[in-house]
Amino acid sequence: MTSAWYLAEAGHEVTVVDRRAQPGLETSFANGGQISAGHAEPWAKPAALPKILKWLGREDAPLLFRPRLDLAQWRWGLGFLRECIPGRFERNSRVLAGLAAYSRDCLRALRGATGIHYDELARGILQFATREADFQTLRNQAEAMREFGARREIKTAAECLALEPALKNSKEPVVGGLYDAHDESGDAFKFTGALAEKARARGVQFKMDATVQGVELAGDRVQGVRTDAGRLQADAYVVSLGSWSPLLLRPLGIRIPVYPLKGYSITLPVGPAEGPTISLTDEAAKIVISRLGNRLRAAGTAELTGYDTSINAARCNAILQRVRALFPGLGSSAAVETWAGLRPATPSNVPIIGRTRVANLFLNTGHGTLGWTLACGSGRALADIVSGRKPEVEFRFT
Repeated sequence: MTSAWYLAEAGHEVTVVDRRAQPGLETSFANGGQISAGHAEPWAKPAALPKILKWLGREDAPLLFRPRLDLAQWRWGLGFLRECIPGRFERNSRVLAGLAAYSRDCLRALRGATGIHYDELARGILQFATREADFQTLRNQAEAMREFGARREIKTAAECLALEPALKNSKEPVVGGLYDAHDESGDAFKFTGALAEKARARGVQFKMDATVQGVELAGDRVQGVRTDAGRLQADAYVVSLGSWSPLLLRPLGIRIPVYPLKGYSITLPVGPAEGPTISLTDEAAKIVISRLGNRLRAAGTAELTGYDTSINAARCNAILQRVRALFPGLGSSAAVETWAGLRPATPSNVPIIGRTRVANLFLNTGHGTLGWTLACGSGRALADIVSGRKPEVEFRFT
């Protein structure tokens, strides 16, 4: 949607093709809700390797690898290990930090220009630790990320509780954390729907319930796109299909290192005086927690299991039990919604934005766990590239 919005804003006639009934029903539907520009760093880092070994065999592990007879899965896994090499993490962190900060500014400008609302909260993100070893890791990360422009402040236990009093009753006491006051949270699904309405008013056409079946090439240009709702022609084409992007591109001889990482979330109702009031990242459990109006959303984990979106009850229950341990006052409400979705991830966590070897075919995909954080900046940069302009942000565009 952000690609469509910024292309329309740049003066292009835009048509969106979506296989679902309305925009935002895939990964945007129930994600963690964080716009975490100050915490935008790759999962692939040297410190991740010993943790991955420790998690092997655990059904509730934050990162779960289910081996399959799938060459793409193994390529992605080996690529992830390669990105953990010292030096690569720093390079990828620098790239992500710049795009994330730019994207956050674009989101604020868009919100101001359109007046859209999506249960947004601009109260920052607190990344907290309940173990001393994790707190030390966070302190080290904060120091390492300063050179990339990250402004995370190290907070003592008392300072963490002052920022988020709801953590005072946690069954595992908070020992410290990191805080970035400039970060935000909000409902990505509501944002996507609201922006779609604004885009329609601007003339963007939508073909919903339409599945793209193939791309027709003639020489070095796309001549058309086949869908189950008919054939479409345009001057330029943007592939922004999330985890399904590599499947559409492969017959064209274009390979991108994107693989689906299944994530889970739970959503439960909260009263005005219940639960947290700022967005949180739990370092021990590797989950994020955001207040979305009268709902509490907790999301996390990553599962390499292909394109399966079935819900693993054990993994959702682990998230729920952790939330109840952190906030005992929430009680045992039975009205808990569970969800699983596929994040389109590259091994480096750096998205793929820009041109392809096909002259009029462009990409905006592979954002992994940072899709909501990077959405506006990526969409605006993509619109600049399609329009023949140099994007305002420094990034490794294709």
